[in-house]
Amino acid sequence: DTAGGDTGATPGTGATPDTPWAHDTPDAGSPLRPLLELRPYSFVDEHGAGSWWIASDLGELALGRPLGETHVLGVGGASLTLSGLLIPTRVQAALDLGTGCGIQAMHAARHADRVVATDISARALELAALNARLNGIRNIEFRLGSLFEPVAGERFDHIISNPPFVITPRTPGVPSYEYRDGGMVGDALVEAVVRGAADHLTPGGVAQLLGNWEYRTDQDAFDRLGHWLDEPQPGPAHEPQPGPALHAWIIEREVQSPALYAETWIRDGGTRPATADFDRLYSAWLDDFEARGVSRVGFGYLLLRRPAAAEAVLRRLERLPGALGHNPAGIGSHLAACLAAHDRQAATDDGLLSRMRLTVASDVTEERHYWPGQEDPTLMTLHQGGGFGRSVPLDTALAALVGACDGDLDVGSIVSALAQLLDADESDLAAEILPSVRGLIDDGFLLLPV
Repeated sequence: DTAGGDTGATPGTGATPDTPWAHDTPDAGSPLRPLLELRPYSFVDEHGAGSWWIASDLGELALGRPLGETHVLGVGGASLTLSGLLIPTRVQAALDLGTGCGIQAMHAARHADRVVATDISARALELAALNARLNGIRNIEFRLGSLFEPVAGERFDHIISNPPFVITPRTPGVPSYEYRDGGMVGDALVEAVVRGAADHLTPGGVAQLLGNWEYRTDQDAFDRLGHWLDEPQPGPAHEPQPGPALHAWIIEREVQSPALYAETWIRDGGTRPATADFDRLYSAWLDDFEARGVSRVGFGYLLLRRPAAAEAVLRRLERLPGALGHNPAGIGSHLAACLAAHDRQAATDDGLLSRMRLTVASDVTEERHYWPGQEDPTLMTLHQGGGFGRSVPLDTALAALVGACDGDLDVGSIVSALAQLLDADESDLAAEILPSVRGLIDDGFLLLPV
């Protein structure tokens, strides 16, 4: 925009001269003044490669000052993480809860017939709608409101959320950034999303979100998450009964101390270390954590699913730090395959499993360590090249079984042969090895027959 000149927006964006998208910059003498940050964004998912233009508010480097509380963030690290997790299964209706600049809604629009995107910030919705128009995406509806309020009584096949989960002291003088702070105490915002998801998922529907959770001096974070899942909030007035217990697969990727957590998010807002403002905010964060007995803060992924029928509830809470495997199109298909494998195994007893012919996934390798001159390995490990990049230690029997899983022999025949080779009782060996086989199937190392 030219300072003092025409402020009309570029034709086709839908913006008007009154849209508040102009900011002052440090260079007051410049005849040009940027209205927004506009960046190219390229990606690859299960539907192929794509590229978009994404508009957002100017960052602190362009502004020359800390961010405003109504700042609308562009595509950041958390956005990339969540978009890489999305299960790409075709669905009728998807919900992006807390859409921000709209990036997750745009990704969801590639596999959903209809997307509803909500946010508590009217400005965020303006920018999200602008981004959809800029990129020719027409199947997204934008609604203003907090959490599930804009979709009361509605259900979706896929709920996606990068909610404003950052734990922020409720102290006067501490900035409350709309894009990251839900205005609640501690991790209550993530709790509200988890507890409310069941009432807005169709049977078999999946919710995927990022979140923080607190470790308390007297309670492990996973115990707290378990309570959220076991005690869903009451449904709306027209549905007085709470929703069913959800399947849950929660993966903790990182844990931070209160001090590191505070520093990370103070710097994120553009406040520089070694300043009076930084020290004041740092003290406020640490005082809040100490007052509430918070010892650590976890970050990770939450995958929730509403049961499609009466079935055993999946509860898988695990800690997986470190690098993921090689997933150029994201990990969503791997998640879907693992859920499908779990569902099939839940309906498969050991007798039926023993009659199945398994194969090893194409990304799996085996590593063996030997002492010089020795024939038998001292250490055997199975490695996953894709997915979560898991590594599983093997004993002799499990290594031999995996090596024989080429689709020609069923599991029972392999176990029978191993029992003879190892001079072991076949029933005892099966009881020992089949739980490990099921674990390898759940994690994507071994594949069930089609």
